[in-house]
Amino acid sequence: MSHHGNGSMSPSTHPPEHHHPTAAPGSGHDMMMMAMTFHFSYENVPLLFSGLKINSPGEMAGAFVAVFFLAMFYEGLKIARECLLRKSQVSIRYNSMPVPGPNGTILMETHKTVGQQMLSFPHLLQTVLHVIQVVVSYFLMLIFMTYNGYLCIAVAAGAGTGYFFFSWKKAVVVDITEHCH
Repeated sequence: MSHHGNGSMSPSTHPPEHHHPTAAPGSGHDMMMMAMTFHFSYENVPLLFSGLKINSPGEMAGAFVAVFFLAMFYEGLKIARECLLRKSQVSIRYNSMPVPGPNGTILMETHKTVGQQMLSFPHLLQTVLHVIQVVVSYFLMLIFMTYNGYLCIAVAAGAGTGYFFFSWKKAVVVDITEHCH
């Protein structure tokens, strides 16, 4: 910053080519700056790994299909884990507890408690599937964060389609003992 005779301050007059805001300090090379707004480009679009770049409409179409199926897989994996958990539940316990009823009476509510053993194959399988689910969810998040409109649509459409195809298997629990107070 320099002072001029009129007392105002003006910004540095270095030409823009001397500023390298995308280069890491001491790295010796420039890094590509990612767009922080939605765009519909198919040239030089990074996809998860440094060597994986989309550079043509055909590559974008292939990436769209792959991301779509990855998002569908994610939704299917969530439902599959729930189904596996229900099938592997052991040690069912019923607990009864008194609750106030109408006219000063006491009613008994029964609750079912279901557990799973920690050192069992079903729990180990659930753990491995959970790790896969977390990794896939972060991949989808990073893909969405490219702000590429085509890839964002692929994530959303794949998740929606996966939910449509797999969520109908999801158990809906209705507690008939639940009541308003």
